[in-house]
Amino acid sequence: MTIGKDLAQRNNIIRAAVMGANDGILSVSGIVIGVAGATTNSFAIFIAGFAGALAGTVSMAMGEYVSVHSENDAQSKAVATQKAALTNHYEQEFDFVKKQYMAQGISADLAQTATSELMARDPLETTIRERYGFTQHHEISALAAALASMISFPLGSLLPMLAITLLPVHLRIPATALAVLIALAITGFSAAHLSGANEYKATGRNVIAGIFTMIVTYFVGTLIGA
Repeated sequence: MTIGKDLAQRNNIIRAAVMGANDGILSVSGIVIGVAGATTNSFAIFIAGFAGALAGTVSMAMGEYVSVHSENDAQSKAVATQKAALTNHYEQEFDFVKKQYMAQGISADLAQTATSELMARDPLETTIRERYGFTQHHEISALAAALASMISFPLGSLLPMLAITLLPVHLRIPATALAVLIALAITGFSAAHLSGANEYKATGRNVIAGIFTMIVTYFVGTLIGA
């Protein structure tokens, strides 16, 4: 149980870090490319990116903390509710689990046997999994997730900020866009791999989101600069 919990904690924290870096890359690239569309002043571009990175870091960390805390609270409430249900309505809970298995195409006899074995072993875990779709003791630490995001967001934002300010003026926008898209492909693939989603679809969506963000912000910046 401890090994499983530690592994789940680690994977969730890594996922939070990857998503924080991804948001840092995407958000700040949109800011700096938008400002670069309006001006060639490197200091103005850097300050805009820095302000966006600072605001995004605080927002991302607080958002992650509140979100994870709320999810953990909801799971704790579900566990308490299920404990009471097993104490007062055990047969109803047994029948619910059995019907869940039968709905998946399992025969009534086999569903009865499987439910009896699982409920005898751990009725709380079984009913929580079937009713609410989560497993106990796999809660992510809200503080750890917030810290992971707080560190990874500014690290991700460094790529577009440095590229847009250090590269020559005639190369800064296309080179920054290319670097951002490569980075988004990596973070999109990594996040999908950690969550068990389709890596290539997730990567494609992430890259398309980056392209759309940079085109829109550059167009708006160009209009303002004109």
